[in-house]
Amino acid sequence: VQLQASGGGLVQPGGSLGLSCAASGRPFGSYGTGWFRQGPGKEREFVAGINWRGDSTVCADSVKGRFTISRDNNNNMVYLQLNSLKPEDTAVYYCAVNSRGWGTSNSADYPYWGQGTLVTVSS
Repeated sequence: VQLQASGGGLVQPGGSLGLSCAASGRPFGSYGTGWFRQGPGKEREFVAGINWRGDSTVCADSVKGRFTISRDNNNNMVYLQLNSLKPEDTAVYYCAVNSRGWGTSNSADYPYWGQGTLVTVSS
């Protein structure tokens, strides 16, 4: 599976961004999907995950109520809506997929990763 993340950019605190992840190469509909991020000087961390059907999601406590993950299996797309952004949300955001079918928080469960898209939250 090849993944292409896009949508990052510079945004002011309190602003919003929408990230997209396009999948190709294999049937996408059976894969669990996750978004992870890595901030400056930090380790990669889980942000949000979604199951293969798109009816079960999980988010990290740090983004709960602000970020929303969704997917469109017909178009092989996964999305992450980022609202009420904070400077500490600054990071490279990665999408990843796994064959388990669930959006797990363990990065080791994901064999396929996109290249990342940079989100910078600054005034």
